[in-house]
Amino acid sequence: QVQLVESGGGLVQAGDSLRLSCAASGRTFSSYAMGWFRQAPGKDREFVTAVSRGGSSTTYLDSVKGRFTISRDNAKNTVYLQMNSLKPEDTAVYYCAATSAAFTGMRLRVDYWGQGTQVTVSS
Repeated sequence: QVQLVESGGGLVQAGDSLRLSCAASGRTFSSYAMGWFRQAPGKDREFVTAVSRGGSSTTYLDSVKGRFTISRDNAKNTVYLQMNSLKPEDTAVYYCAATSAAFTGMRLRVDYWGQGTQVTVSS
């Protein structure tokens, strides 16, 4: 069992930056690929990014490439999402996710979800 707790959301202006953190419980954090999803009001939850178990490989939603960076610290059981040049369309609840599948399979299988953290970007 893995519990995920996100933090770092908030209200920012367009062009600002935020860093989200997701702290995981348990001793098997490095066994999971980790990722982030988001859900805007009235829209389906969408995949944003994922990182491999060791942290060396990543994948991103096209609209966030070059602006968002995912990273992980297995010693701290934490995954991060650095978000730069934020846009109003990035406004959403952001969810941390863990999968026992490969990180490339994050879109199709999530074993654990966090509770979400709100990110609001004003224009």
